[in-house]
Amino acid sequence: MRQWSKGVQVAIFAAVLVAAAVVAYRWVNKTTRGGDGYVVYVLMKDAVGVAKHSQVRLAGIPIGTIRDVRLEGDKARVDIEIRRDVPLYEDASVAKVASSLLGEYFLAIAPGTAGKRQLVDGDQILFVIEAATVDSLMKDANDIVADVKKVTASLARTVGSDKGEQNIDVTLQNLAEATAELNKIVKENRTTIRTILTDVERVTQQGRPEVVTILANVSEITREMRRLLDRGQREGKAEPGEVRQIIDKVNRAASSLETALAAIDRVSGRLDRGEGTLGRLTTDEQLIDEVEGAASGINEFVGGVSRLQTIVGLRSDYQFLASTVKTYAELRLQPREDKYYVIEVVNDPRGLTRIEQIDVQTDNPNEPPVYREVRTVTTNAFRFSLQYAQTFGAFTGRFGIKESTGGIGLDLALFDDRFELRQDLFGFGEVVLPRWRVAFGYEFIARLWLLGGVDDILSPENRDYFVGMQLRFNDEDLKGILPFTPSL
Repeated sequence: MRQWSKGVQVAIFAAVLVAAAVVAYRWVNKTTRGGDGYVVYVLMKDAVGVAKHSQVRLAGIPIGTIRDVRLEGDKARVDIEIRRDVPLYEDASVAKVASSLLGEYFLAIAPGTAGKRQLVDGDQILFVIEAATVDSLMKDANDIVADVKKVTASLARTVGSDKGEQNIDVTLQNLAEATAELNKIVKENRTTIRTILTDVERVTQQGRPEVVTILANVSEITREMRRLLDRGQREGKAEPGEVRQIIDKVNRAASSLETALAAIDRVSGRLDRGEGTLGRLTTDEQLIDEVEGAASGINEFVGGVSRLQTIVGLRSDYQFLASTVKTYAELRLQPREDKYYVIEVVNDPRGLTRIEQIDVQTDNPNEPPVYREVRTVTTNAFRFSLQYAQTFGAFTGRFGIKESTGGIGLDLALFDDRFELRQDLFGFGEVVLPRWRVAFGYEFIARLWLLGGVDDILSPENRDYFVGMQLRFNDEDLKGILPFTPSL
């Protein structure tokens, strides 16, 4: 019974130890349990020391375990299960890190840059940092020891002899003397050296943006020149680059220029000998004087035409008492600021009135044998004006033909020539009293005038009041037509 009790006790103690071991294993390796994370993989050249179920750490903290290690091609594929709450990004990296000197390793992961694409189940970690192995370290150490042996042997052959020792003594003495001289120079020029260094530092700091800009410009120019030089090759064409084409064009232009210079040389020789029209022109003094006179006349004519202003006026008035519309078309030729010529065509509803004197001879005994008839004839015809105007300050005087009769006028311009008071006295011979017209004009919009006034003031029977609009502008194109008007 006692032996049976001891067996039961041993069994119970063993069961308790197994249960405690399982609990301790699950408590220590919480991250080894699968099914609660996502799996990614990495391809490594060397997977020595990487075992299944070993830990994967981030900043020294376990974040997953190694699920499987197998061969894929000529590399080792390591499947890693990562906790769901730990995100990895497309630029994540893996490094194999030694955990002890016994050849045990674990995988350390850098998660990558937040904001980039996040890795999901089945993705690959592309960046692997290969750690140095013990074999590679031993090989490097052997290479270093061999190089050290070579240097030591060479140094022994050089320094171990009596001549080597003397050379070393001389070298050390020279080095001591040079060091002393250098120290002396530095002490004597300490202030100067400090000033130079300060100036260099200031210039470097101030010129750094300009240097960066200059380097950027030089780089851009270099790229552009390379593009121009090898454009044909880059585009897969047999044609040379733009620079080569330009050089070929310059060569052809130089050949053409040589031909042209030879022709010019021949022409200049003929001119020197007085051959041809141009040759006679350069040697005949009388012909030269005539040409200069003609050129001077043409210059004066062209200068006058260029200074000439051609002002066009289109006007229409409404006459209240006669209930008619009177229309004007005016052309003002103004060669200078203080004078101009006026050509005007008028459509007057009152017509054109003229006085005719007729001498009549008759055989009628009831009438005198000779008598004179005076007739006033009014026809529906256009009236024409042609006047010369001269300006004196704010006043402008006009005289000439006004509406097909003799007439004079006086104008007053105020407020930068935007207000005008115009008076015309004409119609001498049509009636007993001449026709006196007074008109006011105001340029309320550029080139557009508002007009109003009284016509035929001296005649109570024919007096009328009017209001109208006028469009007045300077037509530059008309100036170019005027020299050809007589021929047309």
